[in-house]
Amino acid sequence: MWFDFASPYSYLALARIEPLAQAAGVPVAPRPFLLGPIFQAQGWNDSPFRLFPGKGAYMMRDIARLAAKYGVPYERPAVFPRVGVLPARVALLGQAQPWGLAFCKAVFDANFVRDEDIQNEDVVRALLQTLALDADALIAQARAEATKEALRRQVDRARQHGIFGAPTFLVEGEMFWGNDRLEDALDWACGRQGART
Repeated sequence: MWFDFASPYSYLALARIEPLAQAAGVPVAPRPFLLGPIFQAQGWNDSPFRLFPGKGAYMMRDIARLAAKYGVPYERPAVFPRVGVLPARVALLGQAQPWGLAFCKAVFDANFVRDEDIQNEDVVRALLQTLALDADALIAQARAEATKEALRRQVDRARQHGIFGAPTFLVEGEMFWGNDRLEDALDWACGRQGART
């Protein structure tokens, strides 16, 4: 699952994916990236939800409805979209670690449940400490040039896959875009391509 911490639809998908994927027997591979460079490559200097106010208003209402439907807590962030570069770098460090998915969930909860500034180092430190991780070491590693470059490469990989939004699910080369395609992606992974109409 490719996602950006600023994306409310990514929040909803990550909140739902683990039990659905476990039930389907499908592993989840979190892939943090940044939508900003993807949007810039399309000629946008901001989120499409801010560039097109009507779309943004609809999205905010849609997210609230979907969160209620799924039973997922949601608080509209005071700032949208929030910068999430630091947590994306930390998540990249953890994407193959046992704590990676839990950290991603914690960041999304901080942004979309508690309305916290996820770019703030103290917020990220507290999230890491809650997971009993060495917060100072991970933040220092996240600020290192090698990690910055790794995130740039991750964005390049997203672009090479043709990813244009988040969340995006890639299953054996097949792309599914959007929270509403999560179940379709899982069906595809299970070989039930025609199961849903």
